[in-house]
Amino acid sequence: MDMIKNRLEKNFKKLKSWAERHQIEAFRLYDRDIPEYPYIVDIYKDHFLIYDKSDLRDKDKNHLPHVREALKALFKCDDSKVVIKKRERQEGLKQYEKLDAKEDTFVVRESQALLKVNLYDYLDTGLFLDHRPMRQKVFKTAKDQRFLNLFCYTGSVSVFAALGGARTTSVDMSQTYLRWAQDNFQLNEIELGSHSFVNADVLDWLRSQKNSNSFDMIFLDPPTFSNSKKMEDTFEVERDQDFLVDSCMKMLAPEGVLYFSNNKRKFKISDSILSKYRVKEITTESIPQDFHDKKIHNCFEIRTK
Repeated sequence: MDMIKNRLEKNFKKLKSWAERHQIEAFRLYDRDIPEYPYIVDIYKDHFLIYDKSDLRDKDKNHLPHVREALKALFKCDDSKVVIKKRERQEGLKQYEKLDAKEDTFVVRESQALLKVNLYDYLDTGLFLDHRPMRQKVFKTAKDQRFLNLFCYTGSVSVFAALGGARTTSVDMSQTYLRWAQDNFQLNEIELGSHSFVNADVLDWLRSQKNSNSFDMIFLDPPTFSNSKKMEDTFEVERDQDFLVDSCMKMLAPEGVLYFSNNKRKFKISDSILSKYRVKEITTESIPQDFHDKKIHNCFEIRTK
């Protein structure tokens, strides 16, 4: 147990002053640094979320209790503050399915914003930690912009856009997440009046849009794959990227920018997109310093030629 405890302590020492300086209460503490400990540990204020990434090769050496005990010893907390989830490859909207119904939410600060999280009821917590640098980028450049957030989830990127001075539109198929997004706006005392929350299948919504020049900044972060009951067809991000990007570019003002992010490990941007638009890959700068996994997402900045 000493090995994992020492590593957690070392990581925390390295991140503590950075997190305090930037007022970041949710960050990644440990990311499978040691092969015998195939876990991810995220800190959410005074809670600790362990994602168990072990597979069959690890079944004889269950080191999970060591991680839990090390966290309890280091941070002087009890079992109620340590949450464990088995993180498997999620296909499509399974990542959004309910695991529990505790509805035990609390609020974390991320620099300029307060955001509601739930560590129990879903596989994800309501906050994608890997998009923190993107949220900052949006916040700093959003003044007077018309901002669109597609597959908006709990609207954290929209919150940063709104705090930065944008009028926002957030689109998601899940009413639960849109309500959560509105809660996040209210937590930050943002008047909902100049912000829209659209409950729709993003693909259908894009097909129905006739307006050009409607937005100055678009954030597009689709799932890798989806076969939701609410959708007519299946969706796969690499296969369907041309439709997504072309649809967004039609709505973008001439000087506008599209940020296209996805989590497909071996994603390759299409030749068609590269030939039609100015594309700059910004993956490296969009991955936070607390993440060892540099392939956690891909991110592109796309503009008209």
